[in-house]
Parts: sequence; C-alpha cells; structure tokens
Amino acid sequence: MVASSWYVIVVGCGRLGAYVANQLSLQGHDVVVVDINKEAFGHLSHGFSGFLVEGDATELSVLKQAKIEQANLVIASTRRDNVNLMVAQVAKTILGVPRVIARVFNPEREETYQKLGVETVCSTIVAGNSFLFLI
Repeated sequence: MVASSWYVIVVGCGRLGAYVANQLSLQGHDVVVVDINKEAFGHLSHGFSGFLVEGDATELSVLKQAKIEQANLVIASTRRDNVNLMVAQVAKTILGVPRVIARVFNPEREETYQKLGVETVCSTIVAGNSFLFLI
C-alpha cells in the first residue's frame, strides 16, 4: 500500500493511458480515467479500481465531472498533441493542478508545453533514443 495516495486524472484510455491508470490504481492511488470513447475503457484491467468519465476532456464540464479541483496530478495521454496541450494548459494555468504531465508526439512542441509549466514525455524522442541505445 502507498504511504500517501494521490488523486490522478488520466485523459485518454488508449494503450498508454490504460497502462498508466492500471499501474497507478494497483499502487493504491485514486484514479479517474477520461475518454471521449466509452469502448476505450475496455483497455483497463479487471483489477482497475478507479472511476470512468466518458466525455471530451477539452470541455471544462467534463474535467469538473472528473473532480479536477481535487487532482494532485493530471496526465494527458491522448494520441493528439492539440488535445493534450489544451487539457494540460487548462489543468495547469486555469485550474491550478499542482502537477501536469502531457504526452507529445512532435518534439518541436515540447518547448510550448514547458513554457506552461507542463512536464512532457515525447514518445518520438523516447523511442528514438531507445533505438539508438540498442544500436
């Protein structure tokens, strides 16, 4: 069991979002997963103990339904940089979530996120570095 539990919102329930949500749930954190597509929740494990919110996370009402005001951490993990940037920007600058991490595909966009105080994981760079390390 985790000494202190976080309230985490994971936006995007594809393979990456579901993996992160499942792991955080197993660690004992309170996790809410938001996805516009209800079928995406099928990526979650049977052991997932969090909550699900179906809706467009770029809409403030959906983030409020996920109780974003309680969040210690928001992870924007959709397949779309624009959606991740919008969610991250709203969470960090408007709603004051203490920690926001966003998935980014285009390495040129990382600087934009970082100027907003958003941590990033650029899957293009991570995969590229992995290939170079193996070579």
